[in-house]
Amino acid sequence: MAITKDSLRVSSQRVRRRSDNSTTSPTNCTDGMKEDTPFPVNSDQSSSELPEADVQIVTSGGLRIPVHRSILASASPALESIIDRPRKHRSSERTIPLLGVPCEAVSVFVRFLYTSKCSEEELDKYGIHLLAVSHVFLVPQLKQRCTKALAERLTIDNVVDVLQLARLCDAPDLHLKCMKLVSNNFKSVEKTEGWKFLQDHDPALELQILQFIDEAESRKKRTRRHREEQSLYMQLSEAMECLEHICTEGCMSVGPSDMEPTEKRSPCSKFATCRGLQLLIRHFATCKRRAKGGCSRCKRMWQLLRLHSSICDQLEPDLCRVPLCRQFKVKAQQVKKGDDARWKLLVRKVASAKVLSSLSLPKRKREVESREVSDHHGMIRSFKL
Repeated sequence: MAITKDSLRVSSQRVRRRSDNSTTSPTNCTDGMKEDTPFPVNSDQSSSELPEADVQIVTSGGLRIPVHRSILASASPALESIIDRPRKHRSSERTIPLLGVPCEAVSVFVRFLYTSKCSEEELDKYGIHLLAVSHVFLVPQLKQRCTKALAERLTIDNVVDVLQLARLCDAPDLHLKCMKLVSNNFKSVEKTEGWKFLQDHDPALELQILQFIDEAESRKKRTRRHREEQSLYMQLSEAMECLEHICTEGCMSVGPSDMEPTEKRSPCSKFATCRGLQLLIRHFATCKRRAKGGCSRCKRMWQLLRLHSSICDQLEPDLCRVPLCRQFKVKAQQVKKGDDARWKLLVRKVASAKVLSSLSLPKRKREVESREVSDHHGMIRSFKL
């Protein structure tokens, strides 16, 4: 069986040219094999423990490797079907041609069939060829090792060749890793000889790579936009918690009118957000442009108060100590269904972020905060500044 048949072209003509340079002559190939030994010399077995070889594997370099049909059949279903195929002449010698691969790589392959062992040095030198052979002859253990070894040895220069081979040899994990490497280093990859060869001989794969890069960029943009949105929702959720905290307990110099504020109180756990909200409340209480609707900071405060009213879970609005909560709830009930859909979406997102934030707190802390909120009753419509 020739590896270079139409069903598998060993990762393009460029890889074959590279492999031809590493293919040695028949004389050199036999240096690593004992001529009379029916299995590779590095095998754990000895020739005295095995019967006489009854099959020969023939390589492109003319090397004939004597092997045992029983061992080949047990290690590879594809080799078993080749061995069991009827011969034209019964007297002819049973041979298995394994062409298009350096004879040293064939020797390593046969040794693996006998011993299930392959050194890292051999994988480094013949990984591409062994992946092709293991795929054709259905040896999953060797194919898995080759896939892992090639993935660990990916570089800018060889990624295009390995990508083509991974696609032909049905190695999805290796294929995906190659695509990610090309996508992340495309400017460097497109300068390589492999990419130029790909453009001339495999435009379909080139289009597939470009589509993958475009989809990867779109995913990154969506992920970045989603993270920014989630960050905004978490900030608004934290602002709602600080607003309730200020209106019920007071913080630093701002608090309910029935509670004396003190500068000596230690900052709360969310001081940065709380401090910004206190400054906004102080401005809101004293701004003269608020009535005319010309102050952007006051508009922001109105939106925060409205947002709190939309997510407030008090069954009786009069029990909520945040200003204007009941009024906003009454106004929301008068709005027709379907109106202000974007606002409702914002409310759902902030409410969801609030739930996620509460779940991230320790259980004991959540119980304490729940008791503190339930202990406060009454209404407040102004702030103590």
